[in-house]
Amino acid sequence: QVQLAESGGGLVQSGGSLRLSCAASGRTFSSYAIGWFRQTPGKDRTFVSAIDWNGVRTYYDDSVKGRFTITRDDAKKTVYLQMNGLKSEDTGDYYCAAVWGGYSDEAIYTRSREYGYWGQGTQVTVSS
Repeated sequence: QVQLAESGGGLVQSGGSLRLSCAASGRTFSSYAIGWFRQTPGKDRTFVSAIDWNGVRTYYDDSVKGRFTITRDDAKKTVYLQMNGLKSEDTGDYYCAAVWGGYSDEAIYTRSREYGYWGQGTQVTVSS
């Protein structure tokens, strides 16, 4: 099992930056792929980015490519989402989630139902 806790959200002006952190507890963190999802009121969680279990492959939604960077530090059991060039449409609650193992099908990482463990979320508000 793994427990996840997000931090780093806040209020930022359009064009600004934030770095979200997803801190994990559990002995097998390095065996999990980690994804970030965004949710706005009344809508489902949507995929933002993911990193596979060994950090070799990363995945991004088209809307954040070139602006967001996901990395992991297994020694600290933490995954980071560096968000630059923030836009108002990036506003929402950000959740990190964990799924065991690695998959060749990239689509798996984009589906929230594939993830078994979730954090409580951190709020990001981008003012225009």
